[in-house]
Amino acid sequence: MQIKMHKIFKNDTWIKPYLARYKKLLVLVFFLGVLTFFCAIGLMFVAGYLISRSATHPYNILVVYVPVLLTRAFGIGRPLFKYLERINSHNWVLKVTSLLRKRLYTTLETSAMFLTSKFQTGDLLSILAEDIDHLENLYLRTIFPTVVAYITGIIVILCLGVISWLYAIFMLISFAIILLFIPLASVAMRGAAKEYERSLVHESYSELTDATFGIDDWMISGRKNGFLKRVTKNDSKLDASNFRTRKYEWNRDLLVKVMFAIILIGTLIWSNCFFNSSQALANYAAAFVLGVFPLMDTFIPVSQAMEEWPMYKDSVLRLNKLSNDEIKPSPDQSATNPDTFKEIKMNDVTFNYPGESVSLIKNVSLEVKRGQKLAIIGPSGVGKTTLLQLLLGSLIPTKGSVTIDGINVTRLQNNQAKWFSVLDQHPFLFNTSVLNNVRIGNENASNEDVKQAIKDVGLEDYIKSLPDGYNTNVRESGVRFSGGQRQRLALARILLQNNPIVLLDEPTVGLDPITENDLIKTLDRVLKGKTVIWVTHHLQGLSNMNQVIFLENGSIKMEGTPSELYKNNPRYRKLYAMDQGIVQD
Repeated sequence: MQIKMHKIFKNDTWIKPYLARYKKLLVLVFFLGVLTFFCAIGLMFVAGYLISRSATHPYNILVVYVPVLLTRAFGIGRPLFKYLERINSHNWVLKVTSLLRKRLYTTLETSAMFLTSKFQTGDLLSILAEDIDHLENLYLRTIFPTVVAYITGIIVILCLGVISWLYAIFMLISFAIILLFIPLASVAMRGAAKEYERSLVHESYSELTDATFGIDDWMISGRKNGFLKRVTKNDSKLDASNFRTRKYEWNRDLLVKVMFAIILIGTLIWSNCFFNSSQALANYAAAFVLGVFPLMDTFIPVSQAMEEWPMYKDSVLRLNKLSNDEIKPSPDQSATNPDTFKEIKMNDVTFNYPGESVSLIKNVSLEVKRGQKLAIIGPSGVGKTTLLQLLLGSLIPTKGSVTIDGINVTRLQNNQAKWFSVLDQHPFLFNTSVLNNVRIGNENASNEDVKQAIKDVGLEDYIKSLPDGYNTNVRESGVRFSGGQRQRLALARILLQNNPIVLLDEPTVGLDPITENDLIKTLDRVLKGKTVIWVTHHLQGLSNMNQVIFLENGSIKMEGTPSELYKNNPRYRKLYAMDQGIVQD
């Protein structure tokens, strides 16, 4: 069911407030738009009168002198006012969209930590790449031409009502069909198709993003055709839908032109009946008929403008959802020094997304002292990463609390970069040198500090063996290096940050067993003395952990030290044996 326009605008914060932001300029835009079309109507009207009057061989040139001057005035005024309208409308839109873009990036910045839990990457790409452009087009291609057309139509009807109420009623009915019924039919008939096309584009964004993030796997497996097929699978559907759209638009425009043909015929009949009392009045018959033609330029775009509303509606809804879901740090921020960190604690935490009854995390409590190492294990999809986001403060518990030294993590968000370092499955490397990529961890680090961090993670010899050494370009996404090497470069960033808490979100996923084992040893060596919380789905390298918790369906099913669990918990022993490939009787 189509969401009603008034319901969308009732609580809208992305369109309605900005319509009045530069209201004087906006009124000027509408005035110039209406004036442009009335100059066009006036030009054709006076030209029709002038042609008809000249055909009767006026006895004096002065009889047609005034119409000639008006023709020149309207002829100059039409392009002039059109130019001024375009300049001012684009000026207004650019002013507003600059504010919208600033607001969008501010929103994304302040809610950056929470976005991945609310939006998929494809959604974010749609917001960044399309939604503000859609709002710009909404103003230029929908709101402006529709308002100008309606104002023009109302003024024309009022003027005609003074001349002939019968002709005014005829034009009112015709205008209502062109400006109201046909556009509403377009929205009803084309709305679903527009949303369908929009969903295909959005799906393509998501597929392309996911496929690109996993491009290494596609390249290694030699599945080039599979990659191309996946990211282009919607192209044929879009082509078919676009063909149907063009066909419908052709038929719709034909119907509008048929309506204008009816208006012309009706105007011709009315003018011949109304202006038949004298030759002087008969000259106005051609004037009224020709004066109808400019209305086509005013009214025809309205149907197309209104049928695009469903596409713009989707952008408006998503941007408003982004604002509604915006989570800002607590205004009561703490200035606690990370150097004094003692413990991070989770107390009876339950979490579920708004509107969902199923809890992803259920009554979880844990405590990690400074310098301790906690492993969170369990199969995929049981809430391990959600638990990590709660510890980070990226998600706010539905019940319970997450504290650092007794202070809620939401009060530490302004200084979060000084508290936490994160190493996940796919650390991003930029298309620049090794030195620059590692220095991201601490922009004030010297070249010697960066090189020392690279040495600490075991990459010094390899980097020095490269032709450009530390100045080697890692290329986009770090394709110059293997998966293990990319993780080590990201780990070097963490060493430069020197934060007290390090979160590891399955950093060894996708690595071969030898590389994985080497990376685990490196992690254990370079993170000695750090507080480490490690999310993983298997038991490799857990022997050095102080605590292990096994998460299942959002709840802790097992907890203890690795040795205690292996000694006292049969299920843990079985999981360990399976993970190590040990055959049990």
